Amino acid sequence: MSNNNSQQSALKKVLKYVGKYRILIFVSMLLAIASALLTLYAPILAGNAIDYIVGQGKVDLANVVKILTQMAVVVIMTGIFQWVMNAINNRITFQVSRDVRNDAFSKLQILPFEYIDSNQHGDVVSRIIADVDTFADGLLMGFTQLFTGVVTIIGTLFFMFYLNWRIALVVVILTPVSLLVARFIASKSFVLFKRQSEARADQTSMIDEMIGNLHVVKAFSHEDENMEQFDAINDRLENASVKATFISSITNPATRFVNAIVYAAVALTGAFACISGVMTVGGLTIFLSYANQYTKPFNEISSVITELQNAIACASRVFALIDEKPQIPDKEKALDTCATVGKIDLKDISFSYDKSKTLLHDVSVEVKPGQRVAIVGPTGCGKTTLINLLMRFYDVDKGAVVVDGCDVRDMTRNALRNSFGMVLQETWLRAGTIRENIIMGREGISDEEMIQAAKASKAHDFIKRFPQGYDTVIGEDGGNLSQGQKQLLCITRVMCQLPQMLILDEATSSIDTRTELKIQDAFNRMMQGRTSFIVAHRLSTIREADIILVMNNGQIIEQGNHEELLEMGGFYSKLYNSQFES
Repeated sequence: MSNNNSQQSALKKVLKYVGKYRILIFVSMLLAIASALLTLYAPILAGNAIDYIVGQGKVDLANVVKILTQMAVVVIMTGIFQWVMNAINNRITFQVSRDVRNDAFSKLQILPFEYIDSNQHGDVVSRIIADVDTFADGLLMGFTQLFTGVVTIIGTLFFMFYLNWRIALVVVILTPVSLLVARFIASKSFVLFKRQSEARADQTSMIDEMIGNLHVVKAFSHEDENMEQFDAINDRLENASVKATFISSITNPATRFVNAIVYAAVALTGAFACISGVMTVGGLTIFLSYANQYTKPFNEISSVITELQNAIACASRVFALIDEKPQIPDKEKALDTCATVGKIDLKDISFSYDKSKTLLHDVSVEVKPGQRVAIVGPTGCGKTTLINLLMRFYDVDKGAVVVDGCDVRDMTRNALRNSFGMVLQETWLRAGTIRENIIMGREGISDEEMIQAAKASKAHDFIKRFPQGYDTVIGEDGGNLSQGQKQLLCITRVMCQLPQMLILDEATSSIDTRTELKIQDAFNRMMQGRTSFIVAHRLSTIREADIILVMNNGQIIEQGNHEELLEMGGFYSKLYNSQFES
């Protein structure tokens, strides 16, 4: 899409969001008209006052005082109207930015995993936070100055033509020069502001990645390389910002230069009119004041246009996120009840992240209720992908995943995922208390049930060592907890839910061997009567599995129990024996 089309599309969407607040906009416009007309009325009063001061000894003081009193009332009313108008404009602006953020965050909840996996997380954060802030700033300036400026220009023209159409015509003839200058600069600044926004997003992404992986950076002494990369992005941001600011800063002095020419032309023409007796000195004062007020909105509007270019450039990035194609919605009559039996059939499924290269090929497995299924194989063979398809994080390209006789695509995602309990190698804990992290997803659980689950997972002992116990507040991603402690909390979370099916993906990878032996006993009790999928690299942990699926190059090349696979002397046998060779 071209820049012009992108700009027009973003502007239409902005107007759609703003249109929800028509009543507030209407009131704001009325106040803008009222304050502009009162502002235009003040020069007339000043001009009349000047005409009552003809010369020495010819001052009509009574009328001058009367006019000054009227001017004071006009100034006070103008101030009140502008204050109320600004308050309404602020309300409109921040309600619009709230609506945009809500829509962006809501879209984030339903975006497919392909989008999340293929876009930098920092860039997404930058769109929802920084870009919306910039958009709000530009929108606020537009509401605050644009309405008043337009009304002032129209009102000033009306009064000037009413007072002296010849001098007014001089002003109108010179006006397009200012507009052409502002338009030319605005067209150039949009592209530069968009580059600035993109560079800022790249910078946010790198900082986010750096903070999240700081221990890896330090472990590999990669600080200097990171600094070089950051400097390069920072230089690109500086370059884009300087150019955008330079181009936009030309607007004001350029339009002021044109406006100064207009003012000089009015003063010269008006002076000749006074000499010839066509206009009084007070009338000339009124006209000069109007000429100044007429040109001032053009300076403001040109600044507003520049800011709006920046705002629309940022808005286009936010709307690009909002317009992203969501995940395939649940079917209208999709099954909304959790699985109760735990029978799973994988029927000739094929899948690939990159559609040009197939990852899983014609995988077929029949899992009976209550069976323990282990999935083993070298890195990249498709173990985690198989789990993603079971949970319907991705949809299969071919074939079907069937749970309790129902294709998962005919179930709601909530029902399917509530049927599974997952413990992954990568832990996920949010900022809050230990209690809140454990009972997540299980409403109404009692303290006794929670403590019982924690004891079963061997997490109770270390939790009680904290002064606040289960009410201990932990930071994002577990704060200062060890990796093993984080994983124990995640295991406890699943033990509180105990759904019909379990997925354990390297669930004890961060736990010491002694604790692992204890947890294995708890896992055995938890898996009793439940269909379970176990992904593990340590083959000693899966010897009790009912079925072991051996995967390689996206296919199941062997399946059976531990003894059967050893007797076959195939891939599994070599893989298993290699872990116990001296």
